[in-house]
Order: sequence, then C-alpha cells, then structure tokens
Amino acid sequence: MKSFALTLCSSLVIALTAWAQPASGQSREELEKQRQQLRKEIEQTEKQLQATRSQKKENLLSLKLVDKKVKLQDRVVDNINRDLSLLDNNITLTNREIRKYDRLLDTLKQEYARSMIYAYKNRANYDFLNFVFSSANFNDAMKRLSYLKSYRSFREMQGQNILRTQELRKSKVQELSGVKQKKNATLQVQNKELQVLSQEQKEKERILNELKKQEKQLNTQIASKRKQMQKVDNAIAAAIKRAQEEARRLAIAKAAEEERKRKEAEKAAALKAATVKPGETEAPKPVVVKEKPAAPKKPESVLLNSESSIALNASFEKNRGSLPWPVDRGVVLMHYGSNKLPSGTVLDITSITISSDIGSPVKSVFDGTVSAVQQIDDMSVVILQHGRYFTTYSNLTGVSVQKGQQVKTGQVLGRVAANFDGIGAIDFYMSNETSNFDPERWLRNR
Repeated sequence: MKSFALTLCSSLVIALTAWAQPASGQSREELEKQRQQLRKEIEQTEKQLQATRSQKKENLLSLKLVDKKVKLQDRVVDNINRDLSLLDNNITLTNREIRKYDRLLDTLKQEYARSMIYAYKNRANYDFLNFVFSSANFNDAMKRLSYLKSYRSFREMQGQNILRTQELRKSKVQELSGVKQKKNATLQVQNKELQVLSQEQKEKERILNELKKQEKQLNTQIASKRKQMQKVDNAIAAAIKRAQEEARRLAIAKAAEEERKRKEAEKAAALKAATVKPGETEAPKPVVVKEKPAAPKKPESVLLNSESSIALNASFEKNRGSLPWPVDRGVVLMHYGSNKLPSGTVLDITSITISSDIGSPVKSVFDGTVSAVQQIDDMSVVILQHGRYFTTYSNLTGVSVQKGQQVKTGQVLGRVAANFDGIGAIDFYMSNETSNFDPERWLRNR
C-alpha cells in the first residue's frame, strides 16, 4: 500500500512540474515588436530612396539607402530565425511533456489494474467480515475498517488521476498542434522575407555597377571634395587660432588691469602715510604674517579663461555620446576617417557627411558662441565654440546667425544645401585646439 502512495505522489509531482513550465510567448511577442519596428524603418528608408530616384542618375545616397535596407532586411530575417528557434524549443519541450504524461498514464493504469485485481480477488463479503472480525481487539477492528475505507477512496482517486492526466495530455497535444501551425506560418513569412532580401541585394549590386560606370565623373567630384575639405580645415584652424589670440589678449589686458589697481592701492597707502600731522602718531598696525603666495595654477587651455567658459567646456565633455544630431533626419554618407567609394577610391575625411532633404534646418548640437561665419566656394560654413571645443557645419545655405552671437542647443544655424551630386548633405566637424575627431562618438545613437 505504501508503494502505491509513493508512486502516486511522485507521478503527480512530475505532472504538476511539467504543467507549470513557463511558456516562451513573451519572448515571441518581443520579437514581433522588434520585427514591426524594423519594417517601419524599412518603409521610411524606402520613402527616402524613392525621393532620390527622381534624379536621372544613381548617386552615393542611393547606394547608402539600399545598403541600409539590405541590413534592415537581414535583421528581419535574423529576427524570424530567432522566432523559429523559439518555436522549435517550444515543440521540443511540449513533446517531452507529452512523453512524461504517457509514462505517467502507463504507471497509473498499471497501479489501477493491480488494485482492481486485488479488489476482485477479495470481493466476497465473507472475506471482508473475516478481515474485520479477526482483529485482536476493538481498536484493531476500527483501524481495519478505516484502512478498507481509505483503500476504496484510493481506488477512486486513481481513476480520477487517470482521467485528469488524460485531459492534460490532450491539452498538450492541442498546444503542440498550434505551435506547429505557427511554425509553418512563420516559415512562409521567412521565405517571403528571404526573397525580398535577395531582391534588395540585387538592387544594391545594380546601383554599385551604375556608380562604377560613372568613375570618371566621381573622380572629378572627389578631387573637388578634397579641395573643399582642405579649405574648411584651414578655416577651422584659423578660427581656433583667432580664438586663442583673442583669449591671450584678454588675459594680458586682465593682468594689466590688475597690476594697475595694485599700483594705485600702493600709491594711496603711501600718500596716506605722508599726510600724518606733526605730534600725531599712527595707531600701531597689527603684525601680519605674510604667507608665501601659492604658484598660480597653469590653465588647462588658454581658451578656458573664465568661470563661464570652464563650466561650458565641462558640460560639453559631460554630454559626450548624448549630443543631438545637427539634422533631424538623415543618413551618414561618409564616416570619419577612410571611406572606400564605389569607384574603389579611398577618401580620408576629418568630418562626417550627413545627407538630408535640401532646405532642412541645421541645428546647433550644444550651447556656444559663433566663432566664424564664412563663405567657401559656393557654400556657407558656420563654426561654433564650446569652451576649448569647436563644432563646424559646412555646406549650408540661408545662414541665420552671425559672428559673436550666443546660440543654444537646437537653435537653427542655416539650411541644408545641395552637394556635388545634387543631393542635400552637410559636413559636420568636431575639433579641439589640436585636431579634429570623430563626431559620431559624441552624438547620441539613432
């Protein structure tokens, strides 16, 4: 009897454990949300691509947008693959649970069959009475009656457990069928997305081949771009030098003013000492022990010559990695450093080139002062100073600020102009007193 109870308890534990296993539905919901977001990004990229196709020839923006679509589509396929992996895991776990129920049912049925055989063999009322009246005493007889009652209840519970386990197995079989249907539907979606990915890759190859045919024209544009960037680099260097010279001039003027005030104070003290009347004696002055003045701390930069410039500089550095982009929407056509172009030419740049619709507002990425507004070739360039840092916005039109003006984060400086390809784009630089550096490390992730 004890073995029956132990078997029953262990079987029920197995069944309840299998039933309580968490489902992976939440993870699949998250994957579906990610997939929807990726599709929205693909739709937005497609709209931008359609706008560029109004031109007669392919350009670098078209290639970048198609490449972006390929990458987004590849992420969609990867998302579906992860979804299929979750479904496969779900199917494996469900099959495992069904096998557990099968083993449990076999055990329960065997135990139930043994108890029924035992009951059949001892079904006579004589055997029942003989079992009770053969007790040694009244208490023993009551225990035997209680045992027979418990045994009858145990047989009923065995039957109920078999029925309950059969229902649980049935629900798992239905669940397995539903998961397999979801997997089949997901496989169909995967097949469609793979076809789209293949088409996008072919489109990318087509545009790349078209651009290679324009190699001569592209090389001419690259040469003009190099000259233009050199002029902007020179303008940035000149603006930084002017700012340093102005800071030094102000520092010299401040030191001269402090020296003048010191001499005037000494002269006033000497004049007061000379005008003491005869017979009058000056009150004794307290003895003051003069401490040796501490050596003045050398400033970190000549540009950090005031509390406000030091605070602005520290705030700018603190916002590294979270600065806003100079345009609300755009695609990075060329990154800081080396860029391999479709013609095979490598172009090294000290800025990033961001495409955006012609006429889109270009905004300041941080509080600062307009250090320079210049006209280089047929484009406008605005340089802002943020402590010892500088940001430069090149290829603008309709500039709305002037030199010396204080600007705030997000303030419009001008509008996006057309580049050599006829598409809207700006070059965005970030510099300190010694060199340019990668702006994308300072801008927030999109």
